[in-house]
Amino acid sequence: MTVAAMLASPSPARAQSADLVLCDRLAADPADPDKPADIKGTPTVAPADVATAIKYCRTAGNSSRRALYELGRAYAANQQMPEATAAWRKAADKGSTSAMVELGVLYGTGAGVPKDEGQARKLFERAAQAGNPRGISNLAALSGAGGAPSDPARARELLGKAAETNPEAQYQLGLMLANGTGGAQDDNGARSLFEKAAAQNHPAALEEMGEFSEQGRGGPKDKDAAKAYYERASALGDENAKKALKRMDCPYAIKDKRGNLVSNLCF
Repeated sequence: MTVAAMLASPSPARAQSADLVLCDRLAADPADPDKPADIKGTPTVAPADVATAIKYCRTAGNSSRRALYELGRAYAANQQMPEATAAWRKAADKGSTSAMVELGVLYGTGAGVPKDEGQARKLFERAAQAGNPRGISNLAALSGAGGAPSDPARARELLGKAAETNPEAQYQLGLMLANGTGGAQDDNGARSLFEKAAAQNHPAALEEMGEFSEQGRGGPKDKDAAKAYYERASALGDENAKKALKRMDCPYAIKDKRGNLVSNLCF
């Protein structure tokens, strides 16, 4: 889409600066709590969009913490990690919980900064306390400085608060309930959470709803509904949903002597 076409597209965001509109279109994170609901976002900044995203996000970042976070995403997509780190620091200082999570990941892994699990934990805690689902899940997964195990039960508790409104939290908590992580397995509860997130077009939750509907987990078995969920998830780029659709359309598998899949037969 050309820059002119983007600006011509009707959107509530037009009240914002043109730079922020373009920054959002090219670099918004679908899971960022700061992202307006009418903006779809993109899992990664496309290589062809990096230079344009950096240009407009840099300008928009003068007045928007969301744009600073998105600027960091664009820099990271271009392998400019020092610049990405600097942008995320500025965004985190202004309260961006997504930027806090990204910085926490850098400190937790030692990617481009000295490894510091204590600093990573502080950043994840700040993000988690503000209800950021990735902050919650990363905090639960991070071992303490003394090698203490992660606390999935605590993760359930924190996710439960965020899941009241946030689709990513609904999805993450649904996975924990479905797998029995941090507490009892609860297919009914998991399905309910996936359904809430799917209603907000969360791709992975749509794929899970397809699987639960196909298998009859936590509710009625309905292959037509399953296919519809898979189709919606596939349209949003979910690779597992694409594979599931192929499996449904081509249910007969041909395997070699070792049991490896060779191809599927379609009828």
